[in-house]
Amino acid sequence: MNAINTATTLKEKVQQLAKDIHADVIAVRRHLHENPELSYKEEETGRYIADQLEAMGIPYEHGIADNGVVGLIRGRDGGGKVIALRADIDALPITEANEVPYKSKNEGIMHACGHDVHTASLLGAARILNTLKDEFGGTIKLIFQPAEEQLPGGASIMIKEGVLENPKPENIIGQHVHPPLEVGKIGMKAGQYMASADELYVTVKGKGGHGALPMDCIDPVVITAHIITALQQIVSRNANPGTPCVLTFGHIASTGGATNVIPNEVKLKGTFRTMDETWRFDAHQRMKKMAESIAEGMGGSCDFDIQVGYPVLYNHEELTQKVRSRAEAYLGKENVVELPIRMTAEDFAYYSQEMPACFYRLGTGNPAKGIISPIHTNRFDVDEDCLALSTGLMAWLALQELEEA
Repeated sequence: MNAINTATTLKEKVQQLAKDIHADVIAVRRHLHENPELSYKEEETGRYIADQLEAMGIPYEHGIADNGVVGLIRGRDGGGKVIALRADIDALPITEANEVPYKSKNEGIMHACGHDVHTASLLGAARILNTLKDEFGGTIKLIFQPAEEQLPGGASIMIKEGVLENPKPENIIGQHVHPPLEVGKIGMKAGQYMASADELYVTVKGKGGHGALPMDCIDPVVITAHIITALQQIVSRNANPGTPCVLTFGHIASTGGATNVIPNEVKLKGTFRTMDETWRFDAHQRMKKMAESIAEGMGGSCDFDIQVGYPVLYNHEELTQKVRSRAEAYLGKENVVELPIRMTAEDFAYYSQEMPACFYRLGTGNPAKGIISPIHTNRFDVDEDCLALSTGLMAWLALQELEEA
């Protein structure tokens, strides 16, 4: 007798199915990991996802935001409540250093942020849900989203192209790998969870010349030093003390400078992050005005370009509390932990600005196996035991949310 037939509860059925397909989900993850593609270039990844849905008999649309794929699983009534589950599919421009059988075959490109895990998990959850579709009412929208890693973010493009319409979900759930959390656990936080993220591109212009004759020049290096120092006051003296806020410049370069040459200009690249959308845009104007005024006051000029990026990711309190309770019922209360806010950013935030959303973290670390490397590093990997949890839990959360309809 098939093990699924002996299960007495829906939870047991989901857990058994997750166990049954675990090896297949690992294979999917490894295929994706071996064949990573950068943001906006996920052609083969999109086709692979579409083929997987086709094999399951799940209707889908391929080509939203170019490489995105959206599938629909309709329950026994063919309509009813609609919820969305989301995974991102793009990789990073990193050369993998892991020596594993599924090492990236695409030089200089790596799934170093776990999007291979997210995609394989959602495909696994889809398989479970499709198997159980006669046991629930409503509709589940499966969103496989490209270009999470690069502005303007695939989520924003998919939303503009109607991914949250026809049918319109009532809420959306997503997950993300979290190496600091051991495999077998998940973590979450209600309310403000992840920061907005804006990119800063600054050009400070002066008048170059001989380094021994600064009186004949307008030194953009000195002007830049004053600007960098002064801009930190935006955070320390203007932001509300209760508002998390970060300003970092990670790149500085001069054009034509040398040990004895004052350059004509200096370029800066940085990031500004906060948890307050109103303060965010107020800070933009303050930074721009301060930098331009300092440069002008020292005889130079400043072009201050702000590329507005992802908004604050807000986990809807009521939905997140439901997800927490349901996860505790599925995993055990001891395996669901509270997380602090993060000043990292994620374009899932665009969905959270449109409807109730919950974004939780999937434990993937295992120090005993040496799986400890952070995301966005060339030795990032996961304990693949997480894939049984990730597929079953996401399917369980979807079923429980539809059950409430």
